Amino acid sequence: MHWFLTRLGTPAFVATRAQILIPLAITAVIIGVAGVLTIPSDSKFADVKFPKGTVRIGNVTLAVQVAETDAQRSRGLMFQNQIPYDQGMIFVMQNQQVIPIWMQNMQFPLDIIWFDSDGNIVHISKFVQPCKTALETAICPVDKGGNRPARYVLEVTAGFVDKFNITSSSKLKIISI
Repeated sequence: MHWFLTRLGTPAFVATRAQILIPLAITAVIIGVAGVLTIPSDSKFADVKFPKGTVRIGNVTLAVQVAETDAQRSRGLMFQNQIPYDQGMIFVMQNQQVIPIWMQNMQFPLDIIWFDSDGNIVHISKFVQPCKTALETAICPVDKGGNRPARYVLEVTAGFVDKFNITSSSKLKIISI
């Protein structure tokens, strides 16, 4: 009996670092795979083609990729490298609505600007961080633009809003989309 009690008290019964980290790593991989599987099939790893357009916000003209289909909006700027300050992506909706944006599989932080049908800013989120790892993807927050209805969302490289003094009084002008 003494041997049994001594053995129960030894470190052999204390979880090792590997016994904790391996199940966590497996869980993170499963969550990451599940996240990729939830992306609509036509927007997964194949190239999604985006029409090009031009918009103006304040005094800045931008060449934009236009996301107007569900597949394009789901894919967004995922897997793309950082874009210069004179480029962005505009999400176009048929009607004003609350437009959720998330940063799954993004490679760089963004400034995100929501606009109503008249081009007025309804919300700005600055320096929104990407969700790259499986664990980050599992808990990646969704930004709903302050829960305010919008028709357009403009994604630009983080720092754009401050660099070009974009404020709630700045207006979006669509030149071509």
